[in-house]
Amino acid sequence: MSRLSPVISCVYRWSSRVIWRSPPTHPSFPGLPRVLAAGKKDLIHLPVLNEDELEEQFVRGSGPGGQATNKTSNCVVLKHIPTGIVVKCHQTRSVDTNRKRARDIMREKLDIRHKGELSEVLVKKKESEMRKQEKRRKVNENLERKRQFKEALATSSETGKDPV
Repeated sequence: MSRLSPVISCVYRWSSRVIWRSPPTHPSFPGLPRVLAAGKKDLIHLPVLNEDELEEQFVRGSGPGGQATNKTSNCVVLKHIPTGIVVKCHQTRSVDTNRKRARDIMREKLDIRHKGELSEVLVKKKESEMRKQEKRRKVNENLERKRQFKEALATSSETGKDPV
C-alpha cells in the first residue's frame, strides 16, 4: 500500500459511467480518505517532468485501424532534450490520453535511467516475475504429485493393493 493512499480519493467504474462515492476514512488520519493503491498508481517516487525540457510532436499513427488511424495525427512523440530519450505513444485514438500516457512512460524511463537497478519500475517488475515463478513452481509441484499419485494408483490396481 502506498504512503499517499490516505490522500487519494475513491473512484468506482461501472460500465462507461464513473460513480463517485464518499471514501472510508483511514484510522491513522481521521477525516482523510483511505484507498488501496493498485498497479502503477503507487509509483510515487518517479521524477517530475519539466515541460521546458520536453519536445512534443504529433505524428500520424500506424498499425491496425485503417482510415481512422492513417488520417489523424494522434500519435505523440515526446523527446526529453537533456537525455535524448524518445517516447512514442499511440495507444488510443485520443490525443489527450496519448499525451498523458507518453508522459507517464517518459517518467518511468527517466527513473530507470537515473536510478538503474534500484528504480521502482524495475523493482516492481522483478517482484512480479518472482511471484509468477513461485506460482509456476507450485503448479509444477502439484502436477508432479498428481502424476505420482496416478502412477501409485495404477501400480496398486495391477497388484490389487489399496494405494492409500
